Amino acid sequence: MALVVQKFGGTSVADAGKIKAAAAKAIARHAAGDQVVVVVSAMGHQTDILVDLARQISERPNAREMDMLLSTGEQVSVALFAMAIQAAGHKAVSLTGAQIGIRTDSTHTKARIQSISTDHVRKLLADGAIVIAAGFQGIDQNGNITTLGRGGSDTTAVALAAVLEADVCEIYTDVDGIYTTDPRMLPEARRLASISYDEMLELASLGAGVMHSRSIEFAKKFGVPVLVRSSFKDVPGTLILSAEQATPRPASGVALAKDEARITLENVPDQPGSSHALFSRLAASGIAVDMIVQNVGQGGRADISFTVPADDLAEALDLSRAVATTLAAAGVSHDGELAKVSVVGVGMASAEGVAGRMFTALAREGINVRMITTSEIKISALVDRKDGPAAVQAVHRAFGLEAETVDGAADAGIVKPEKSSPLEVVRRLEGMEDLAVEDCILDASQALVTFTELPDTPGVAADVFEELGRAGLFVDMIVQSHPRDGRAELSFTVPAERRDRATDVARTIAAARGATVADVPHVAKLSITGVGIRSHAGVADRLFKPLADEGINIDLVSTSEVRLNVIVAAEHGQKSLAVLRKAFGV
Repeated sequence: MALVVQKFGGTSVADAGKIKAAAAKAIARHAAGDQVVVVVSAMGHQTDILVDLARQISERPNAREMDMLLSTGEQVSVALFAMAIQAAGHKAVSLTGAQIGIRTDSTHTKARIQSISTDHVRKLLADGAIVIAAGFQGIDQNGNITTLGRGGSDTTAVALAAVLEADVCEIYTDVDGIYTTDPRMLPEARRLASISYDEMLELASLGAGVMHSRSIEFAKKFGVPVLVRSSFKDVPGTLILSAEQATPRPASGVALAKDEARITLENVPDQPGSSHALFSRLAASGIAVDMIVQNVGQGGRADISFTVPADDLAEALDLSRAVATTLAAAGVSHDGELAKVSVVGVGMASAEGVAGRMFTALAREGINVRMITTSEIKISALVDRKDGPAAVQAVHRAFGLEAETVDGAADAGIVKPEKSSPLEVVRRLEGMEDLAVEDCILDASQALVTFTELPDTPGVAADVFEELGRAGLFVDMIVQSHPRDGRAELSFTVPAERRDRATDVARTIAAARGATVADVPHVAKLSITGVGIRSHAGVADRLFKPLADEGINIDLVSTSEVRLNVIVAAEHGQKSLAVLRKAFGV
């Protein structure tokens, strides 16, 4: 007998007929001998209707009252769903978030789960009932109803699967799985049979709208296999699981974040504390920063660039200007019309030439790259917003993703995680959505090579990485700063033993383009890995402050959903490792 959590989204329960069809799926699993918990969203566009009603009453409705209002959408759905199961002759009980025992913090309209009590749900399951749980909602310590924000029902479903130690969490939706990119943008996109948690985290945070990143954070943290499948078609779907169980590929998908804004503090003093002064202010205002690029300092000055969602640009710009004045920076520039295209793949770390293929594809379309950051499983490039769709198409085709094989049943690869002890489960569930840093690692085996004064024209990055690839050089971390005055700075790391070869190739490239090359024979790369690195606004602050307090300057930064990489001077490597391990509690 398995324990299964099924989640049905708004389109899957949009009317009475669809509710009956969804109920039949739950009944079928229950009839097969499984225990079943169903998590249900509000019907169709019900949440939008409620939001519109609130705005007709008040231009700025109270957040607590909004939660009271919005939670009613799910209460309608769970009651109707339970009625449908009961009408078919089976036992069912509907529960609100409070009745389940979902405890959250008090951040209305975007609360985070702190704990879930399972006693009531387990008793109902043991009595033979199908439990119908309201998604998207919980209750705080004062008894106030809270809602979980965007993707909240997915989060509820995976969180319940985690605490109940379910065998699988099935997400039923209006699409039949996870695709290599948005099929509405690119019809030749293909469905993936499986994908790793880390890949899905990156794609979800980058704009792939099938699942919200918070729910994948839960799945990874607690080892919950998640199966995404269609409510309306009988197809295998896509299984989201650990990297060890997923198929490793240099590229699994291409994502587009359509509404990015870039802010640059220009000519900031290149000294410990500058980055902390900026990112602590942003964190205090709850602004989650995405791409962070700090170029290698020249003449005691450096540029710090970062991206935020376009909706946060105005507030982030005001804060940045205030910090720039305090730091005596030369000024602040910004661009609110950008998009970010990213290629993601767990096999990228061991594959050569991935960056070259991506940038060559963009160059062929005449698309100029504004900024670059990388992690072990992702390469992101900032481009003009108008070039976003063409960039996705070019990169998708460059990696042959239209030929992705989807044969085989997605759920054939499910391996149930080992049971934890009751004490361990309780300990892990305290602060369920807290930042979970897995490790901080020091890599002292790399050298840093930097181009300065590279022409800001399409194809430059492609030329650089094609030449490096032809020379047999494996590139790890890549950072391109925002160009100024028609010139850009591009840095990358290579194994220290290949530094001479890398600088020879780089100088040849630079000479043909009027650029210059500098290198550092040995640098220290520190990598912080975990869950929630991008979705928790204060992570950058926790990185920069302890290093600044110890007088350690950061030379380069690159970010992703699951990893944050920094480069510091080689002689500071061990000290930086100790400082960051203490700061992040690892």
